[in-house]
Amino acid sequence: MSASNVTAREGTRGPGSLGAAPTPHGGPAGGGDGSRQEDISVGVILGFPAEVASELQSWRASFGDPLAEVVPAHITLVTTTPTTDWDATLAHVRSVARGQRPFRVTISGTGTFRPVSPVVFIKVEDGFAECVDLHGKLQQGPLHRDLPFAYHPHVTIAHDVAPESLDEAETVLKSYRASFPVASMGLYEHGADGIWQLREELDFGTETDNNAGTRHKNSARDAGDAAASH
Repeated sequence: MSASNVTAREGTRGPGSLGAAPTPHGGPAGGGDGSRQEDISVGVILGFPAEVASELQSWRASFGDPLAEVVPAHITLVTTTPTTDWDATLAHVRSVARGQRPFRVTISGTGTFRPVSPVVFIKVEDGFAECVDLHGKLQQGPLHRDLPFAYHPHVTIAHDVAPESLDEAETVLKSYRASFPVASMGLYEHGADGIWQLREELDFGTETDNNAGTRHKNSARDAGDAAASH
């Protein structure tokens, strides 16, 4: 799954997701030298292998969730977060990525945020602690903010649909399971047009080659060992 433009319709719950066409560069839109100081909003996510994302997208559509068409499966590490310094933000996220080793994610079974929020999700099993650790490191410095809820890694499978559809999603995917490695995370910017755009895909444990531009590579694109069942 290559990274893409993203809809903003999920609001402050997370960066929303990935769309179809990757952005052509790693720097912020409109910044010839990459320098940005005005207020912007960013998000950071873990993308999924194409086969897993496609399967979960089909399931989400089956529950009547309109976001299924524009929100491929992902795990949010940093939800919509304002920052006034793009350069500092980029340096910070790159630094966290350099210090992170690739790890395995296993998603299994379902959960819900009801009644607080009309969301059904697939639980993160393996990789839960790594996601929490990454979130804690990312949500510092230029991305520091106080969140209204404790961070809980998850994969949204139905959001803001009829109660019976939420019930169906929670039941039907109770035995769903998929496992795959992740080796990068995507840094997104929320544009004035309401679209989330990938600004850089950051490999774990490696230096970023500033002269090479963005490497639009899914965190597990080459894994080839995703195992999913339902």
